[in-house]
Amino acid sequence: MSEKMNVESFNLDHTKVRAPYVRLASEKTGLNGDRILKYDVRMAQPNKEHLDMMSVHSLEHLTAELIRNHADYVVDFGPMGCQTGFYLTVVNHEDYKDILGLLEKTMKDVLVAAEVPASNEKQCGWAAHHTLAGAQQIARDFLAKRNEWHLVFEHAEAE
Repeated sequence: MSEKMNVESFNLDHTKVRAPYVRLASEKTGLNGDRILKYDVRMAQPNKEHLDMMSVHSLEHLTAELIRNHADYVVDFGPMGCQTGFYLTVVNHEDYKDILGLLEKTMKDVLVAAEVPASNEKQCGWAAHHTLAGAQQIARDFLAKRNEWHLVFEHAEAE
């Protein structure tokens, strides 16, 4: 990796991170001064494990719907192609501790959800591809290590 690439995550040394974690991946200022922040919400250890795609799909639906019950600054919550986590994009909200709290509240909501929202043919492009239990297991595992979310690198110290 000698030359810096355009995609921030391609410049991250994935052999040195320790999942689960939440890190600020990028921030940009829009033409009108809005701050757009993208967080790397990593739930599985890169190149060692990955999340089941049905579970990812369901957790995306659940989180996309439930997270907005707690914050109006969320732009998007989308899965990573490598199936190790998600990107959370927010606007004009730079408080990292608030982001961690928001994710914690939302994952707790996932644990008590009775169904995956919009998991029908009218609202979803692959409605048969969902598992509430799988999404809840990811949320449970992520929450179990809540006190470590700020530790991104293998040998990181508490910040």
